[in-house]
Amino acid sequence: MPAAPGTIRPFHPSDLPALYRICLLTGEVGGDATRLYRDPDLLGHLYAGPYPVADPTLTFVVVDELGPVGYIVATADSARFEQWLERQWWPTLRARYPERVDPHDGTEDHVVIGRIHEWAGADESLLDRFPAHMHIDLLPRAQGLGLGRRLVETLSAALRERGVPGLHLGVDSRNEGAIAFYTRTGFVEAARHDWGRTLTLDLT
Repeated sequence: MPAAPGTIRPFHPSDLPALYRICLLTGEVGGDATRLYRDPDLLGHLYAGPYPVADPTLTFVVVDELGPVGYIVATADSARFEQWLERQWWPTLRARYPERVDPHDGTEDHVVIGRIHEWAGADESLLDRFPAHMHIDLLPRAQGLGLGRRLVETLSAALRERGVPGLHLGVDSRNEGAIAFYTRTGFVEAARHDWGRTLTLDLT
């Protein structure tokens, strides 16, 4: 039976290719980043793939009659997740993707590969109160339907069941629509950076 529009369900391993695709299609300040990457999997290796592999119970997928249209991925403990990345995730990717110089052709593969080799961890000052972090992406046809809020609420409930006190995320300052969405959903600004903002959500 086809999924009802906007059905949210737990992650299934067969969803992983769709998560990578959605990550790319929303990877340029919320828009399609396909033109920026020769390797279409690079963004997914950072911001989608590791989360359901490390802890599939904190990934939720939005589906409609055509398949997955969005997701939320998260970890309950950012410090432990970073340790897991170093042991289980980065070694294979670092071997697969040697560091590269900028080819000056408008592509960004070298930027993402640089992050794989030198991952910037979470701000440790946040982790006592806001140890969890998340990424959320919705294709355009799934936006404006309240699904983003429902995904955050679904994840928040799962984190509360584990006794997690708070959640943080990073957002590009250029992505004004995302910042407005997070503000409406209850996030507050914790810090500003050259690359964007850190927002937090109290789950207590």
